[in-house]
Amino acid sequence: MESVTTAGFGPPQSDPHQADPKRRGRLRWRSRRGLLENDLVLTRFLDRYENGLSDEDVGALTQLLELSDNELMDLILARTELPSGFGPAVGRLLGLLRSV
Repeated sequence: MESVTTAGFGPPQSDPHQADPKRRGRLRWRSRRGLLENDLVLTRFLDRYENGLSDEDVGALTQLLELSDNELMDLILARTELPSGFGPAVGRLLGLLRSV
């Protein structure tokens, strides 16, 4: 199979995110948060959008998951704006998170 790059978020992968159930499971596990509100939003988001996420979307979500629980909650609730260091894919994914 041809190598697929995850939009600059790590090394090339031999299988895209959606083709590998283990990768989907790891994403869902990584989305579990200490702050219940984040956990609920992320669970609803994945229940609704997981099967349609591209590798670029997964990379954007991974960037958001690297934030602290409070930073992530402030972004989801639009209390703060996305810092300029994040790309448009992260902004688009944040919009989806805010919609659930």
